[in-house]
Amino acid sequence: MRNEKFLVAVFHGSPRKGNTYKAAKIFMDELEKRSNVSFEEFFLPDAIPKFCTGCQLCLGGDRAFCPHAEFTDSIYAAIMSADALIFATPHWGASTISSPMKNLLDHLDFFTMTVAPRKEIFRKKAFIIATGTGSTSAISPIKKCLKNWGINRVNSLGIRMFTDKWDKMPPAKAQRLEKKLRKSANKLFYDAPRRPYLSTIFMYHMSKIIIKRYIGEDAYPYKYWMENNFFKSKPFYSEKHP
Repeated sequence: MRNEKFLVAVFHGSPRKGNTYKAAKIFMDELEKRSNVSFEEFFLPDAIPKFCTGCQLCLGGDRAFCPHAEFTDSIYAAIMSADALIFATPHWGASTISSPMKNLLDHLDFFTMTVAPRKEIFRKKAFIIATGTGSTSAISPIKKCLKNWGINRVNSLGIRMFTDKWDKMPPAKAQRLEKKLRKSANKLFYDAPRRPYLSTIFMYHMSKIIIKRYIGEDAYPYKYWMENNFFKSKPFYSEKHP
């Protein structure tokens, strides 16, 4: 049983404290039954009120060059120190995920394998909660993004309620969804790091080729990989997980 501190960074993808917020709070309530669990919550878009402009400064140099670093610094620090990450989003229109959630992921694109992956990321786990009729399609882009970061385990739950209010659901259905959320929270807490996804290993080897052959020695990703010895040592393996 875990006794050490268990830190969770939570990203709420909607300014409305509606169904997605309710689902996330049930999930968090189950985690909070352990005295060693603590949360750092970010409410979007307030946490990053500026949209990513695609300037690519974080892709061509240190992430501190981001013009919105005053907002992203605290998010970066929370992700790096957390044991687990929770992303909660409703299904919204054309982009499937909420625009504030997409904006968050756009601001964190430097984590991707072909730029500047962090060793710490490869031992973290994440859970995605999505609500709405298109919840499955909302989960997909977030999961793809997190796997490209190298997150060790990414699990999810899509919630289709077919009503605009959680309390309008039939009680039996609400109980079933709450049970699923609580079961998923327990799994997140107790899941130990495993061998990386095959897709992570594949992305690492492809990124190594792309950076060496096509991005070049003068570019920031090449220098970053050299400084961190990623060309020779696989960052997703550590002394704790050979």
